[in-house]
Amino acid sequence: MDQQRNAAVFSYFEYAGNDSRFSQKADDEYFNPILPGFYPDPSVCRKGDDFFLALSSFSYYPGVPIFHSKNLTRWESLGHVLNRPSQLNLDGIRLNGGIYAPSIAYNKYNDTFYLITTCVDGIGNFIVKTKDPFEQNWSDPIPLPHVGGIDPSLFFDDDGSGGAGAAYIAHNDEPEGTPEWAGHRAIWIHNFDVKTDATFGEKKVILDAGVDRSKKPIWIEGPHLYKINGTYVLMAAEGGTSANHSEVVLRADDVKGPYTPFSGNPILTQRDLPELRPDKVTSVGHANLIETPKGEWYAVFLGCRPYEGPFYNTGRETFLLPVTWKDGFPVILEKGKRVPVVAKKPAVSPDAAAPCSVSAARSMSAGNFRWRDDFSSKKLGFEWAMLRTPRGEPWFRLDNKLILTVTDESVYDGGNAAGTPAFLGRRQQHACFEAETEMFYTPKNQDEIAGVVCFQNESHNFAFGMTIHDGKRVITLTRDARTRIACAPVPQTLENGPVRFKVKGDGALYSFYASFGAREAGGVCRWLPIAENVDGSNLSTETAGGFVGVMIGPYAGRKNAR
Repeated sequence: MDQQRNAAVFSYFEYAGNDSRFSQKADDEYFNPILPGFYPDPSVCRKGDDFFLALSSFSYYPGVPIFHSKNLTRWESLGHVLNRPSQLNLDGIRLNGGIYAPSIAYNKYNDTFYLITTCVDGIGNFIVKTKDPFEQNWSDPIPLPHVGGIDPSLFFDDDGSGGAGAAYIAHNDEPEGTPEWAGHRAIWIHNFDVKTDATFGEKKVILDAGVDRSKKPIWIEGPHLYKINGTYVLMAAEGGTSANHSEVVLRADDVKGPYTPFSGNPILTQRDLPELRPDKVTSVGHANLIETPKGEWYAVFLGCRPYEGPFYNTGRETFLLPVTWKDGFPVILEKGKRVPVVAKKPAVSPDAAAPCSVSAARSMSAGNFRWRDDFSSKKLGFEWAMLRTPRGEPWFRLDNKLILTVTDESVYDGGNAAGTPAFLGRRQQHACFEAETEMFYTPKNQDEIAGVVCFQNESHNFAFGMTIHDGKRVITLTRDARTRIACAPVPQTLENGPVRFKVKGDGALYSFYASFGAREAGGVCRWLPIAENVDGSNLSTETAGGFVGVMIGPYAGRKNAR
């Protein structure tokens, strides 16, 4: 590229969702999911009347979105736990190999919040901690070299053999000896010293394979420990994170077992329901329990909303349901019941129903909504994320607009890329949506492009933008870096004006529109169809694999893969 870097200027970015399932609800109800779009592996904790929720981020930066609530249904963003390069090194890491399944916990004995997680292709399992999650000042990572596998969680005991404040780490790893079948895993427990932030003593398997070893269950993972009415409760996911996902529960008199499974397991699944059902939710599991100040119990868990068959582009999302009890075991959803679109709000005091302490602009909306960023803030909004950890000179800046510098990296480069592509994505949160932006940009050569990208991963995406073809400016639409779907000329009389891009999704069908020059009377745009009803199932997890959802946003970089 030229020595003098080119730049694309974006005036705004707007997103709107309009899913039919969110057409109505009563004032005393809330929508599921409570966090729509790519917000998987939820973990929740509480201090007093304040609830905190943390989610997986894989190889997006900043890492681990964190939210705050007073009532479990209205969540406002506190930003990200891992928001400094010193906390999160994603260099050379594939998209699905970064941060898995963070677990957030509050230790009342030292008034400290802990977040434990895994950077799968990086440093492995580690802890960060803070006294105040509102301040975004979590510590640098504290490695846990003796904790293998994934999905670690911390448990702080209130008494028991370890004494008040004793701490333990439970996690998934290979079983003792050699796994006996594909997906054979175990849940291990370690002692954890809060004074040294290190494990000690002998680790122990507390659950081998799953609740019924004779059935050769797979992928026991996502463990959480609780102490409820003097009894230790172990809850874990089983069956893999796809359509056979489920949640199971066991109890013991000692934190290290032996644990006895509930005869009514699983306590949450949708795998036994008819394929054809309204407002289908699949893949539910990876749950975490939380008790309200009034002694009520709720569960957050992940689920997926297919638009057809097994296809969904919105990724794994966060749901909430009340917990009932049977024979001393928690039950999230009775067998044969569907995850409801709406549910009754938790009973909270008037104070707990009041707005949270952070700006209303950070509120996470559920259901259908319209969202717009005019880039008027001095800092990038919490909705935005980028691929891997940024290094060197920044490729974006804010000046009452978003300015992206065209870089040598592209969204098609994998985790071994030298740098971070100039791409900012926000989550696709609905099957039916519109996303729109306005851009000022003059391409310098046929190797660069700027516009909008719909990104599932490096090999499954759409790039929709302006470039040069045969010496002329054109609008192109490319699928997966290989297939050019459309190419339309930019009117010569409007080359120096803005170009606006709009993407409309309706399940598997995506349509792409452009508008040039000044708006018409009343601010109306004349949208020209570039390509309509394009098959967008390449953006689905079923096609692309992995654990993320679609991210949509501005891009300025190379047109092709290396």
